[in-house]
Amino acid sequence: MATHGPASDQFGAYLDAASGEPLHPAARAALLAALDGAWADPARLYGAARAARLALDRARADVAGVLGARADEVAFTTSGTQAVHLGMLGALRARRRAGRHLVVSAVEHSSVLHTAERHEADGGEVTSVGVDRLGRVDPAEFAAALRPDTALACLQSANHEVGTVQPVAEVAAACRAAGVPLLVDAAQSVGRVDPPDGWSYLTASAHKWGGPAGVGVLAVRKGTRWRSPLPDDERGARRVPGFENVPGAVAAAAALTAVESGRAAESARLSALVERIRTEVPRTIEDVEVVGDPVARLPHLVTFSCLYVAGEALLTELDRLGFAVSSGSSCTADTLRPSHVLEAMGVLTHGNVRVSLPRGAAAADVDRFLAALPGTVARLRAAAGVGGA
Repeated sequence: MATHGPASDQFGAYLDAASGEPLHPAARAALLAALDGAWADPARLYGAARAARLALDRARADVAGVLGARADEVAFTTSGTQAVHLGMLGALRARRRAGRHLVVSAVEHSSVLHTAERHEADGGEVTSVGVDRLGRVDPAEFAAALRPDTALACLQSANHEVGTVQPVAEVAAACRAAGVPLLVDAAQSVGRVDPPDGWSYLTASAHKWGGPAGVGVLAVRKGTRWRSPLPDDERGARRVPGFENVPGAVAAAAALTAVESGRAAESARLSALVERIRTEVPRTIEDVEVVGDPVARLPHLVTFSCLYVAGEALLTELDRLGFAVSSGSSCTADTLRPSHVLEAMGVLTHGNVRVSLPRGAAAADVDRFLAALPGTVARLRAAAGVGGA
């Protein structure tokens, strides 16, 4: 039986798991144990150091097993964003002789797009592949963007704002045929759906699956060219410099292992709750658009836009009522700019709300949210002096 997550007890109904999942109990237990038993420098040879090294190696192997990778292909970073930066810049540096052309989708996370901007500012060339109204890239259009001088292609596994799952396998096949490595940002999908196939580089973020914040993952397939864009350092398999966060890695692996063990059942349960939201919101509120693919989607995430309502005002009012949701661009919400994802999709960008359910989310919280939302939207519209019930 589902129960309130730890964040719901303290702050009301926490419905923003796509920004960060509450720490999984398995991660908490592993973190505390590792703080006591795996604190030493894993690069040294004495007993405490060997214990830390074994714990780090075990964590790496556990994460690799979930991702469908080898343990020596996985490195822990300080965040998912750092994993993207290192993955992209290292790939572009290693393949500079092949060319300086980069291909990305228009709906990538800001970490990918900002890295693309840096590459362009440094003299590289970037092609952005558009998406349809559901937020999905066309594999044929993506393949057509690849060129003989393409050094790297990037495609997220699933969109962080609307939940649409991308056709990674088809795009990966096109990249293989063109001899172009593919970086997949899998931050939103790891621990939620099966890991994507066909990637050359994969990035993820532990706090999205219930691990601690400050732990990311960068996986580089064996035989794929990659060269660190940072000064040389002997640690982190020469990919991530600095003293390893062993307790964080151990906790991240523990959370991912625990989440994977019950993923199928929990995903089905959350998907049914999301389907209720997708159905009830447009039924009970006029001038609402539910966005994203209704079928090929993440199981826990739904986004809708309300005409005549400012997203920030709606978020604030829902917070006052005890509902923590996201509004606007999930990766740049503090800028108050329209979402680049929704703009690329050609859908309504104002009055945008993203609901993402954490593990154990209670059906009662969803019921309360659906009951409170129509009146909240009506009050805000009335205060603004515009129509629509």
